[in-house]
Amino acid sequence: MSGNSFGKIFRITTFGESHGPAVGVVLDGCPAGLELHEDDIQKELDRRRPGQSEITTPRDEADKVEILSGVFEGKTTGTPVCMVVYNKNQQSKDYGDVKNLFRPGHADYTYFMKYGIRDYRGGGRSSSRETIGRVAAGAVAKKLLSLKDIKITGYVKQIGTVKGEKFDEDFIERNPVRCADSEKYQEMKNYILKAKDRGDSVGGIVEVIIRGVEPGLGEPVFDRLNADLAKAILSLPAVKGIEFGRGFDVVYACGSENNDEISPHGFLSNNAGGTLGGISTGQDIVFRFPVKPASSILIPKQTIDKFGNSREVVTKGRHDPCVAPRVVPVAEAMASLVIVDSLMINKNKKISDFS
Repeated sequence: MSGNSFGKIFRITTFGESHGPAVGVVLDGCPAGLELHEDDIQKELDRRRPGQSEITTPRDEADKVEILSGVFEGKTTGTPVCMVVYNKNQQSKDYGDVKNLFRPGHADYTYFMKYGIRDYRGGGRSSSRETIGRVAAGAVAKKLLSLKDIKITGYVKQIGTVKGEKFDEDFIERNPVRCADSEKYQEMKNYILKAKDRGDSVGGIVEVIIRGVEPGLGEPVFDRLNADLAKAILSLPAVKGIEFGRGFDVVYACGSENNDEISPHGFLSNNAGGTLGGISTGQDIVFRFPVKPASSILIPKQTIDKFGNSREVVTKGRHDPCVAPRVVPVAEAMASLVIVDSLMINKNKKISDFS
């Protein structure tokens, strides 16, 4: 197992490095006959691409996608769909000074310990540019989910100490922070910009809501739906945890408060976050996860080189002062992949499925 593939039936394999010729994905298991065009993919890639605003990295990449296989006359053929994005704006010279250094917070040290070699240009395979392939495949998954009226929405709930209180879904894509609270947007933005001015970075919390999933999705006991979603989200760079529904706040509640009572008209609350026993309840599936401050900062930090000598390092280059806004479309993509894969696995579970 190489760790570069994800999914069981609807399965992806991503490829490429940050400063290599290209990044992309091979998607296997996509049903034939789905209308699919490069524009469907591009609109999702445009949401995660760099250079969108003053709170993201200024790396200027169009991230233009090309579909190389698996689509004919505007429809999927049932064969593997290969999608590629060619890197156009690399500045590998920015990383010459860290060729032999392990940058704190990055995967430099662990990759070198595992493989005995590493691509020091922007982190290579461990770079967040790897997520381009995930978003491309997620765009296909979203098209499939739209056929079943399943919608996945992510947004930034908190930046640093600034918490959003209101939820206006229409506002999310109208601001670069991707927050859902118009009254807290400027405060969140300023929080990021102040860190940027210091050469530092900040973290945030992202929430994802999955609507329209019918009851019964998910596999007991090791392949619970929430467990699959957790693996998908925890596989993202910079993600350090996950919680569903009421999450870690359940420690403050009693069972009498936390149990989701059921009436003839449905559930009366959603503290469980949309699953019970790892199987969907038909309610919204809701989860949140923290995104750590970007590790690439201009403040000097202590480290060692690959020879074990004590050194000081400053990360040059073009980096995000807060990665949470750009994680949103990636998280949506990963959630989409999980739901599509689960739907395919869930077929033929009852005798009625054969009728």
